[in-house]
Amino acid sequence: MPSRIADGVIQIDTLLGGWERMTAGYVIEGPAPLLVETGSQSSVTALLRALGDLGIGAGDLAGVVVTHIHLDHAGGVGDVARAFPGATVYVHEKGARHLVDPGRLVASAARVYGDLLDSLYGRLEPTAPERVRVLRDGEEISVGPGRSLTAIDSPGHAKHHLGLHDSVSGILFAGDAVGVRLPDAGVLRPAVPPPDFDLEQALASLRHFAARRPSGVALAHYGLLGSPQELLAEAESVLRSWAEVAEAAWREGRDIAQALDHAFGEELRGLDPAMRDKLETLNGIHSNAAGLHRWLETHPGAPGLASGGEPN
Repeated sequence: MPSRIADGVIQIDTLLGGWERMTAGYVIEGPAPLLVETGSQSSVTALLRALGDLGIGAGDLAGVVVTHIHLDHAGGVGDVARAFPGATVYVHEKGARHLVDPGRLVASAARVYGDLLDSLYGRLEPTAPERVRVLRDGEEISVGPGRSLTAIDSPGHAKHHLGLHDSVSGILFAGDAVGVRLPDAGVLRPAVPPPDFDLEQALASLRHFAARRPSGVALAHYGLLGSPQELLAEAESVLRSWAEVAEAAWREGRDIAQALDHAFGEELRGLDPAMRDKLETLNGIHSNAAGLHRWLETHPGAPGLASGGEPN
């Protein structure tokens, strides 16, 4: 069921593959209502039902904005655009072409996810190019008089990542740039998948978020979290810790995934096995290890950053 988390902000559980409290979308209310994140294509039925329960009909939604184009965030865009023919689709400039022509994106996802692509995520239907608008850093989307969302270019997790800051509630919609903290797990993990993860950019994005002094941080995975400055500091510390472990293993020729599991796997040992499996599917050690390995291979001249050095 949709739930109101602030004045004019409603959270929707987009039910990735039918899983509860794993993926969230957000409606910003106003004369020109806006949806932040569609979730995956497998989420579309649940999402449309929730929007209908809120009284948002086919002609009512003014815009859809995705923080980035990974399928658990944007896989439903084409279907949602079709259901709401008057809605503008907002996306980072480096992701726009993939919403118009998703062939390469879906092929890449198929290589990564295998059978899970269709059984859990679904694919991505194309969106007509005239429906897509590029959002650049600092641009605003008006939801109504006195209310707008400001885009924050926030690469690191992906080069096509945006945060969105609500001018009224103060909530910052952070996509995956802060990481993943599921309510039933309670552990904050970084989200650092290949191929785009960049440690320096990810750390800089967290600092940009903190500089905006948000009232709260809304994660796609999952929900609104308070104490934003403490959360963002924790996210930086966690990210540095994972990168430090990965860098040490890489320099010593050890397996990065094994090193990360040894360092951080214990924090999930007490979880219900089904929840642990879901978290590992959504944001597993092997995916993060692959992203960190690729970053280390492509940034060999940045030693010591993981241990606390400042990026250039």
